[in-house]
Amino acid sequence: MTFAAQHTSPEAAQLYARAEDARAFATRILMANGLPDEDAKVVANCLIRADLRGVDTHGLQYLPHYLKRVRSGLINAKPSLSLQKVTPVAGLLDGQNAFGFVVATYAMAEAVEMAREFGIGLVSARRSTHFGMAACYVLQAVEAGFISMVFTNASPAMPPWGGRQALLGTSPLAAGVPAGSEVPYILDMSPAVAARGKIRRAAKLGQDIPLGYALDASGRPTTNPKAALDGGVVLPIGGPKGSALSMLMDILGGVLSGAAYAGGVANQFEVFDRPQDVGHFFLAIKPDLFVSRDDFLQRMDTLVQRVHGCPKAEGFDEILMPGELESRLEASRVRAGIPYNAIDIAALQKEAATAGQAPLAVAQQPFAS
Repeated sequence: MTFAAQHTSPEAAQLYARAEDARAFATRILMANGLPDEDAKVVANCLIRADLRGVDTHGLQYLPHYLKRVRSGLINAKPSLSLQKVTPVAGLLDGQNAFGFVVATYAMAEAVEMAREFGIGLVSARRSTHFGMAACYVLQAVEAGFISMVFTNASPAMPPWGGRQALLGTSPLAAGVPAGSEVPYILDMSPAVAARGKIRRAAKLGQDIPLGYALDASGRPTTNPKAALDGGVVLPIGGPKGSALSMLMDILGGVLSGAAYAGGVANQFEVFDRPQDVGHFFLAIKPDLFVSRDDFLQRMDTLVQRVHGCPKAEGFDEILMPGELESRLEASRVRAGIPYNAIDIAALQKEAATAGQAPLAVAQQPFAS
């Protein structure tokens, strides 16, 4: 049992939904709130994929929050996105304050098409919003056969190393590399010890957080998620190393694109008088630039096999590639259903009723093992 699990409230009891039902439900609710069909499907797919891969801090539970921002005019439900080509292999995208999921999916598709023709493709995006799980977009590229890197900046949550006031975001960095018959490399990590989404979720469910996640407003270590969120800060991984990585995400996501940066990105949970102006960075690379495609995939397979075959340290049953655990969980949840807690389900059903849509079908038990 984890430390946090010992403090779970009774309302956190799990219910289960099939992935296809959750995806269709989210699409219907989004369309009822003004999104075009294709954009609604993009947002729904990203939310549900996050849940399938166990990144529930970026999944369907936040749909009511996103819809609140749509209704407040802070998320543009009907953007008209168009890439401004700067060079044959680089483009700038004005996100028009649209859903970050829509902006990012469009941007990565454009980067992949440039890479398909020229070997590499780079898209920088500004005036965007929170784009959820960064792995969505590296998976998008990997499933098309391309190497990819995705960066974004975020609202201030961490101090720079040596500081005590939030300035840097818990900005994720993600990368993906296809393999042949072996699992691909899928990295999606925050430079913080724990993403703020985990802390918000703990606060919602009445759970404590482990020591080392955050400091309170006075700069003291805390296990209280509300104290961490109310004027506190999250901590970087590896001290100055995590701090430096977050700065790099701010540079490549914000400074480079012309988006907000250096603490200027609006917090989507607290700021309701202006859009977020998040900046993103998308890079796609054709894997057969220097060796043949078959050779590249075989070389990747060899790397994966050698990682899996490395002698194991005491206490380890196996060695996994980045993203492999999430891939296994995704396969399991496709069969068994996605677990949601009763608090989140109640909020989702309320949104459905408000939109005049059918509720999400849920079960008390998993659908299959």
